[in-house]
Amino acid sequence: MQAAVVHRYGPPEAVRIATRDDPAPRRGEVLVRVESAAVTSGDARIRAGRFPAGFGALARLAIGMRGPRRPILGGTFSGVVAGLGPDTDGFTIGDAVSGMTGARFGAHAELLVAPTRSTTPKPEALSHDAAAAVLFGGSTAWHFLHDRAKMRAGDRVLVNGGSGSVGVSAIQLARRAGAHVTAVVSPRNRDLMLALGADEVIDYTATPVSELRGDTDIVLDTVGNITRADGPRLLAPNGSLLLAVASLRDTVLARGRVHAGPAPERADRFATLLDLAAAGSLAPVAETLGGLAALPDAYRIIDSGRKIGNLVIRPGL
Repeated sequence: MQAAVVHRYGPPEAVRIATRDDPAPRRGEVLVRVESAAVTSGDARIRAGRFPAGFGALARLAIGMRGPRRPILGGTFSGVVAGLGPDTDGFTIGDAVSGMTGARFGAHAELLVAPTRSTTPKPEALSHDAAAAVLFGGSTAWHFLHDRAKMRAGDRVLVNGGSGSVGVSAIQLARRAGAHVTAVVSPRNRDLMLALGADEVIDYTATPVSELRGDTDIVLDTVGNITRADGPRLLAPNGSLLLAVASLRDTVLARGRVHAGPAPERADRFATLLDLAAAGSLAPVAETLGGLAALPDAYRIIDSGRKIGNLVIRPGL
């Protein structure tokens, strides 16, 4: 198979296209021919060896000192089942499926093996591109807003970084729940935020995040420029501060109304998000760039800080 590999941390040009052996599914795994794969900010951080404050040494110990031990990156996919390992009841060769692979990565290739616990059937009405686009940001936004903050109708929700993959999903999920939504973005993304359901839009070039004051029920930071210490100036007395991107210190010390840490990868949650997208209730907001050779361009967009929504590649092109 053809795959995009990263043997050493570095710039977008560190990605190389190589021929690798086809993977074989083991117990509880399916072999998937990848039709579409997301390229996320997480992929870009790993490719560059650039991690949130405090995580550098720990991340390199876990992932690889000079480069990722698993050099085929990409954790979000949509494709067709091409093989079955033992104990994969419910899946059949030829099924259209979508999911995430966690720290196994592997989606930036023509084939991958995926655990069945985080793989779910793709709705027929949804394209592979849309399915791959919606899962990473959608599952993260759902976890923080619904599971951690217990979002309710009437809550005042502020999304810092509303135009990224997590942000575009968070705005839509909050609006769908009946919340009053404020998005913090650059002025060029104002119209998109309003179209997705934001009630208010704050231009961070005119009002920096450090100057924001509020009495907000839920603040979701997808950028990494809000910390635990900012909670009192932003939150209502019983409000929740959700740090989707956080330093090691803030992650370890998050408690009470401050929440941080990764979102779980659950097939049932993915199924809910895919159904919402298929029904038109959750727009993927995605751009498809091309095949594996388009990965450096995707990483340049992410590294620029100007990515809008989700980026998708098609490894088979």
